[in-house]
Amino acid sequence: MSEQNLFPDIDDVRRRLAAAFHAHWKLFLAEGVVMMVLGVVAILVPEVATLAITLVIGWLFIIGGIFRTISLLQHRDMPGFGWSLATAVLAIVLGVILLLRPIAGALTLTIALIAFFILEGVSAIVLAIEHRRHLGSWGWVLFSGLIDLLLAFLIWDGWPSSADWAIGLLVGINMVFLGLSLIMTALAARTMAPKT
Repeated sequence: MSEQNLFPDIDDVRRRLAAAFHAHWKLFLAEGVVMMVLGVVAILVPEVATLAITLVIGWLFIIGGIFRTISLLQHRDMPGFGWSLATAVLAIVLGVILLLRPIAGALTLTIALIAFFILEGVSAIVLAIEHRRHLGSWGWVLFSGLIDLLLAFLIWDGWPSSADWAIGLLVGINMVFLGLSLIMTALAARTMAPKT
């Protein structure tokens, strides 16, 4: 097999990708609008969004645990079978608890969110400081890390009442920006002429 067949022509890949974006720009636009609307709704009623997210996570744990259990039972001779089965059953139990006690689940998920922001913030700050000579945008990375730590502090400072709104609000904000990026991608793809 020749070297040319092993590595695709990067220009050909770019042309195909641009053509696909151009052909489906309306789909990206519609998805972006839906994401923005759902994000705004989540921002306006973060308590409802937090509850909905908790329930969705509960169902994901249950469904994932069931599929993993079924898969494991078909491969009982696999190394670590007992531990793997225990984690699959634990996922199902956690999912059921989240469904039966979503408010307590939201409290737990909020603590996990605080831990995530702390880890993300510290990592970003360390990365910015260690690579400031080589990273042109190290100031933005540092700023992002400080914002993460500030968010962690604000959520922790208001805990447990922050559990009512934190997850819904942050997911809503994320959905708005994701929707905006999809809309901007769609508008750029609409005017992009496919190259032959």
